Amino acid sequence: MDLHKKDHQAKLPYTDLIAGIYPPWVYHFIKKTGKAINTYDMIADGDRVLLGISGGKDSLALALALSLRRKWLPIDYTLEAIHLNWQEYPIAKEHVTALHTFFDALDISFTSIDAHMFHPSYQNDFNCYHCSRNRRRILFDEAARRDIRLIALGHHVDDLVETTLINLCFRGDFSTMQPVQDFFGGKLFIIRPMIEVREQAINRLAEAYDLPVIKPPCPFDQSNIRSKIKPIIKDLARIDKLTREHIYKAHKLSCRGPRAKPLYHNPEPQEKP
Repeated sequence: MDLHKKDHQAKLPYTDLIAGIYPPWVYHFIKKTGKAINTYDMIADGDRVLLGISGGKDSLALALALSLRRKWLPIDYTLEAIHLNWQEYPIAKEHVTALHTFFDALDISFTSIDAHMFHPSYQNDFNCYHCSRNRRRILFDEAARRDIRLIALGHHVDDLVETTLINLCFRGDFSTMQPVQDFFGGKLFIIRPMIEVREQAINRLAEAYDLPVIKPPCPFDQSNIRSKIKPIIKDLARIDKLTREHIYKAHKLSCRGPRAKPLYHNPEPQEKP
């Protein structure tokens, strides 16, 4: 018997969530996402938001939260999703189809783009930073082509804490990823609506429901610096369970969304990220 298939079948259907059938902890997860959106003025009525989709649990949880949240609000916004299918480590066609089905159910336009992870300019010097930078470059180009200035990514508070410790311990700089980050003088914005959500809440969602989580193999997944920082954060949280929240609060983040910024009508960014 295929144990993975049996486990997948035992999960609750994500269509229950779309139908409004969810337990209090899922409601809390969506409200937590909405709280950050409101705190940092990330999304307003009539906005168009481009979702960067990896196929992993974080980006699918983000899409789910933003889609369900629209049903509760007196405002509306449009969601469009872009999945980058790295050709060096591609996912199978049936997995792409499963993602299409998921986003159709969420009423989110979905596009899967075949792209190369190894940009020619990187040659043999390649790492997680270069992969992230290349992904962002493609997302920026796609956002410009669609005339969208908001790009939503699925980073959570654990990601913020990991970034903080990496910058502090290895670069001597107390800085981290921002809930809202502008580029090219405010022409494009990256927003992180789940920045106050713990990773364990997202794990619980992926374990309870049959989200089509599909993460292609990564050669650096078990050896990068983040994988080594994670157990350190867990140890700190055993001393104080609010360790993540304390580090998040210590940054005193004051960034805000693009309320007073002009719309972006240039078809191409003026510089590459």
